[in-house]
Amino acid sequence: MPNTTDTTPPKELSKDGVAKDAPMLVTTEGKPTENSLSSMDLSAKHADAPHRLTFSSDKGSSGSTWFAAALVIAIVGWMGSGFIIPADLPDPVIGRESPKPVAVAVTRSLAETVTQFYQAEGQALPDRDTLMRAETSGDIAKVLVSKGQDVKAGDVIARFDATNNNADANRVAQEFALAQRELENAKRLLQRGVATADRVADARAALVAVQSQVTAVDQAAKSLTITAAFDGRIETLNVDEGEFVSAGTEVGHLVDITPLTVAIQVPQQSLTQLKVDQPARVRFITGEERAGVVTFVGTSAASETRTFLAEIEVENEDGAIPAGISAEVIIPTGEVTAHFLSPSIVSLNAEGALGIKTVNADNVVEFFHVQVVKAQIDGIWVTGLPESVNVITVGQGFVNENETVAPMGGTTN
Repeated sequence: MPNTTDTTPPKELSKDGVAKDAPMLVTTEGKPTENSLSSMDLSAKHADAPHRLTFSSDKGSSGSTWFAAALVIAIVGWMGSGFIIPADLPDPVIGRESPKPVAVAVTRSLAETVTQFYQAEGQALPDRDTLMRAETSGDIAKVLVSKGQDVKAGDVIARFDATNNNADANRVAQEFALAQRELENAKRLLQRGVATADRVADARAALVAVQSQVTAVDQAAKSLTITAAFDGRIETLNVDEGEFVSAGTEVGHLVDITPLTVAIQVPQQSLTQLKVDQPARVRFITGEERAGVVTFVGTSAASETRTFLAEIEVENEDGAIPAGISAEVIIPTGEVTAHFLSPSIVSLNAEGALGIKTVNADNVVEFFHVQVVKAQIDGIWVTGLPESVNVITVGQGFVNENETVAPMGGTTN
């Protein structure tokens, strides 16, 4: 490995052994100090020797840090001074406008006299209705009517074969004549003194027994004929000629629909509204409408429904209205002064009572309790309001009682 030599010329030293180009510390007067010279001497001696680097902070830079900290403290103190020492300023007064009255639409309503009605659904029933039964047993000899025929009271419906009855009648007639002769002979013998009073009594008892047989045969003869009990129509007929019929068998159904009777059920709370002889209008499901009159109002409620039976009689001389069809009964029960209003304006108060909201002369809302007395398709009739009143028709749901409002409208209902 070749040797290398340093070709750098040696530095010229001064008298003190310091290189001429070495740095020199000088004082403020421009003269080097003793310490600086020694330092320079040491530096020269150790110029070629390695040494540790040291760092030192600038004392002037720490002043800005303290200044920033003081500024932050001053700002925080100024901001918090309002909480520690509050300023004696009056509280701000927030002005609030008073609410304006709610606008509502009103309609002027005048009370009118209206007739109250009791309305109920019922059924048309025949005025009289009976089942015809055979009173004896035997063969039917003849049937004199047909089903659907109108008959009068006493008309013969059918007759039994009277052969046996005629034989019984002849027998008891002979026995009756014989008993009469026995009684007369006993009386004559008693007068002659050849008979006793007991014989006369026995003859009289035998005659009475025969008389009872005669009466029984006469009643049996009447039972051989089935007759109509009243004027009406043969609704059903269940017997034919030559048929054997036992006593008690139903042979026909007789009804009377002139007049008709319409039966309705009246609830307890409406019973006092109905009275006998009240006029009524009856609309039948067939479209017929007839006048009627209340003929019966029950006084004992049905145990199942707690309702009372009422009957209305309707004239039906032509028999055009059949029995058994549905009917609507309308009975006027009196007159009352009421207002005709729309059901949509009816409201409830805080207690849940049904009523109407109105506006008085001071534009203050008033609530009146009302009662519905009549209902129609286009409205209702209510009582409980003054004779003339401004009814709120729009906006009643947004206002309360005793509240001042701004009414609009004013048409007469």
